[in-house]
Amino acid sequence: MQFIRFSDLCANGQAKGKKVFIRADLNVPQDENGAITEDTRIRASLPAIQMALDAGAAVMVTSHLGRPTEGEFDPEDSLAPVAQRLSELLGREVPLVSGWVEGVEVQPGEVVLLENCRLNVGEKKNSAELAKKMAALCDIFVHDAFGTAHRAEGTTYGIAQYAPTASAGPLLAAEMDAISKALASPKRPLIAIVAGSKVSTKLTILQSLAEKVDGLIVGGGIANTFMLAEGLHIGKSLAEGALVDEAKQVIEKMKARGAAVPIPVDVVTAKAFAADAKAEVKDVKDVQEDDMILDIGPKTAQMLAEQLKAAGTIVWNGPVGVFEFDQFAQGTQTIARAIADSPAFSIAGGGDTLAAIAKYGIEKDVGYISTGGGAFLEVLEGKTLPAFEILAKRAG
Repeated sequence: MQFIRFSDLCANGQAKGKKVFIRADLNVPQDENGAITEDTRIRASLPAIQMALDAGAAVMVTSHLGRPTEGEFDPEDSLAPVAQRLSELLGREVPLVSGWVEGVEVQPGEVVLLENCRLNVGEKKNSAELAKKMAALCDIFVHDAFGTAHRAEGTTYGIAQYAPTASAGPLLAAEMDAISKALASPKRPLIAIVAGSKVSTKLTILQSLAEKVDGLIVGGGIANTFMLAEGLHIGKSLAEGALVDEAKQVIEKMKARGAAVPIPVDVVTAKAFAADAKAEVKDVKDVQEDDMILDIGPKTAQMLAEQLKAAGTIVWNGPVGVFEFDQFAQGTQTIARAIADSPAFSIAGGGDTLAAIAKYGIEKDVGYISTGGGAFLEVLEGKTLPAFEILAKRAG
């Protein structure tokens, strides 16, 4: 994937004295009083900001926060708490600037935070008029918000069209490199784990991956639907009977390529979905009508673990069981440990996946942890993200 790296511009002295506009992802959770409850995204944005400051640039940073109504300011949509946290983390004052589209006063060596970009009329629909005004504010545009890379909006696409130079910040560049390594030129065998409650939300991903991967591991409610497709009984487990034909198509597509969708041979069941529900390990043919399948069984987990340990590349999206309840967590834990132990390059993404990685403390053993939810899923679907597309075009 061809794109201009902001780190190269800084290393070559091309950012010195220049106005740099950074689109960061500072959309952090807040409590009812507006206090930031978790600042991972702010911390993740620091390398690009510090890089620009160290290079002697005049730095402007913006982000969306929540879902404000364009053209209508509400105090709860303000980036003021973010400006305060950024000031603390950078050890310097970061002023918050409102009404910035018509012009921004910032000197080399200074950094300002531009108020919530989604307050600007035309941001969501990528108005050319707005994009041109924003592009006129800077010499270098830096996209560093992978979580927004699947949206063609004013600050994620339009400004990149018109800015004198458009580049990828360190966070976005790392995502682009990891995705390219995992999907564009993977070391084989390439194994994908796609798990979740519904096939419908991941159907296009499954269909796209079935054309690329050497093994497609399904988990959660998705696995239940695939079990139905193989003629197995799943009791009262969560599944989508209407999508059995689509699941069969994925299985057939894989078979035609000499690849496989491993179907569970044993499962962990309960009579109810509850934290105190009694777990029972059963062979798949012994599932009763009143059983709910809430995890893969130990034999299945071991079989999949062996496959993962022999992989060249692993793409992971979704836990394979209800890992929030310890009695249904063994499958996800076994998978997580196998990924950690595998010599394969691994890339993981999605909120529940990140929660599982944190629960089992394998952060350092995963090759790359993606920060984008929707963007990561769209990449797995085989889509070209708008941000990647425009940065590649501008690098040409």
